[in-house]
Amino acid sequence: MTYAKMKGIVTFFSVLLKGKKVAFSDFLHKVAHSKFFCQHPETQKHLRRKSKLKTQKAEEAILGSVNTDSPQVTPSDFEFLKVIGSGTFGKVLLARHRKQGGLYAVKVLQKQMVIKRKEQRHVMVERSVLLKGLGNPFLVGLHFSFQTPNALYFVLDYVNGGELFYHLQREGSFPEPRAGFYAAELAGALGYLHSLQIVYRDLKPENILLDSEGHVMLTDFGLCKEGVSVGEIMNNTFCGTQQYLAPEVLQGQPYSSAVDWWGLGVVLFEMLTGMPPFYSPRKVEMFENILHAPLQLPSGVSGAAHSLLAGLLDRDISKRLGEKRDFEEIQEHNFFAFINWDDLLARKVIPPFIPNVTGPGDVSYIDPEFTLQPVPASVTDRCQAVCASEAFPGFSFINSADCVATNPVL
Repeated sequence: MTYAKMKGIVTFFSVLLKGKKVAFSDFLHKVAHSKFFCQHPETQKHLRRKSKLKTQKAEEAILGSVNTDSPQVTPSDFEFLKVIGSGTFGKVLLARHRKQGGLYAVKVLQKQMVIKRKEQRHVMVERSVLLKGLGNPFLVGLHFSFQTPNALYFVLDYVNGGELFYHLQREGSFPEPRAGFYAAELAGALGYLHSLQIVYRDLKPENILLDSEGHVMLTDFGLCKEGVSVGEIMNNTFCGTQQYLAPEVLQGQPYSSAVDWWGLGVVLFEMLTGMPPFYSPRKVEMFENILHAPLQLPSGVSGAAHSLLAGLLDRDISKRLGEKRDFEEIQEHNFFAFINWDDLLARKVIPPFIPNVTGPGDVSYIDPEFTLQPVPASVTDRCQAVCASEAFPGFSFINSADCVATNPVL
């Protein structure tokens, strides 16, 4: 600290303490609210830290109804029925809880592969976001998480109405009211995540499921970023799926939660036309399109749809719809004039399409490429679950709604 700055601080305190007796609390109050200290970088850093601690306490309150002690859940508690998905780190299986009888989607990740690719942090972020999303009707819910020496298990809602990607491939595109309904429910999910300072960062039809009643359920939270307030700029981590990347991410620039509203624009465009707005089979050309090509708005859709797409797909972040007031801006757009938001967020609006499923165990909307695979013997390993791991401490969890049925002693 320079002499001039030190002298300024000494003078500041001297002036404050002059005169008659000043109560120490009054003194601290004046210090805390002085322009000099409020604008000081260290003070700003402290205030940001305090804001994050406040958010953390609010999140802990949300999680107050769940049990995060070390639950004794093991693979032997489940009967694994079919493979319903596959990824880089493992498989997703349809499973029945042997005692409760309920059906779940169990995501099994191989620890060795996760550690080899240095994805431990993403796995723990996914668990954290799943816990925070328990109160939202458009986010896939977590029932249990546990680990064995070789694998991590996420026991999730089984959502069997099919991926949005599956329905788009089969139908080509959706009528505007149907696309608008899905976009509204997705906006509700994203707005909820943003209210918890979570940026989703990977919105695409493959991560959007329909439940048996036809409502949207967002899944796969491994690329989420936590601790980001609306409008706050975060570092330039390059992540996402190529054709859905916002231009600021593609350019390696710092970005905000507005990347999710760009993603919503891309998905809405695809629902209305059958293709993302800047798609090209040549990756370099597609990236060039995302950065510079004019937006060719689809013909045959309403002026309100044009306006919404232009607002969501604005390359100027400061002008992008949702950048300033987030979900509120989306709700107020006239494209959604037909939506009663209170009813929508309470799942009281009847979906425009209801999947034809015969029951909770129906897999007819799951790609046979998965369902015809044999269940891997490794996931049915009857070894005891472990409570902790050097790489994945605190991973185990039981949702309070499942506690009594799973462990009557609780």
